[in-house]
Amino acid sequence: MTKAYRSNLSWEQWELIEKEFPLPKTGGRPRRIAIYTVVNAILYVLCEGCTWRGLPGDFPAWSTVYGYFWRWSQDGTWLKIHDKLYQWTRVAAGREPSPSEAAVDSQSVETATMISQEVGYDAGKKIHGRKRHLSVDLLGLVLRVLVTSASLPERQGAKLVLKRVHDTGNQVKRLHTIWMDGGYRGEEFMRWVMDMFRWIVEIVLRPLEKKGFVHLPKRWVVERTFGWLNWCRRLSKDYERLPETSETFIYIAMIRLMVRRLA
Repeated sequence: MTKAYRSNLSWEQWELIEKEFPLPKTGGRPRRIAIYTVVNAILYVLCEGCTWRGLPGDFPAWSTVYGYFWRWSQDGTWLKIHDKLYQWTRVAAGREPSPSEAAVDSQSVETATMISQEVGYDAGKKIHGRKRHLSVDLLGLVLRVLVTSASLPERQGAKLVLKRVHDTGNQVKRLHTIWMDGGYRGEEFMRWVMDMFRWIVEIVLRPLEKKGFVHLPKRWVVERTFGWLNWCRRLSKDYERLPETSETFIYIAMIRLMVRRLA
């Protein structure tokens, strides 16, 4: 039995997602680890920002926890849980399961010293690291995320993340408008989105005369979502060797947020 860490799921929250995790394989030794404690250990790493080896001793062995994390990343378990909770959260908020509008933006973050794969320099923001391309609905809930080198241009990253959004199929069957900031301006890009997906791109520009934070209609929800991600210390920088692992942690952060809303 583990201590009552602030990152732990309550039993009510766990019941919402318990059946979505794969059952143990037939044959071999029976599973002796409680999946509930494994998930709580993963959430501890996410929220406290520790290394896998830094897990407290009352959790299962770090290698066991990491093994489950990696397998569930590879077989799509995290994404399946995220998408199911996404629709439940929208319905609980009085919305249709599928959004009609979305917003896209990117965030450049520094990488840890030992990270070398998919790392670049964002000359505009003067950050050496990676770039998170985020697509969210107008509730701020993540549709799809893409993590790339920080040197990748915003419009190119937006094309890739919008392809992922489109590939979700019925989850975005009502989608018709994408809200973006001035960094995505360009007739070629807007025409590409219309030709590929039949979505309209709406650009919201920041007033030049205003300083500091400005509430930009509809596009501001992406900034709020980036703020939600900062609640998790593991996401304060990019500590992951692979960009795909960074994406997984973002989906897990949203799973934690949504399950807390639902229970």
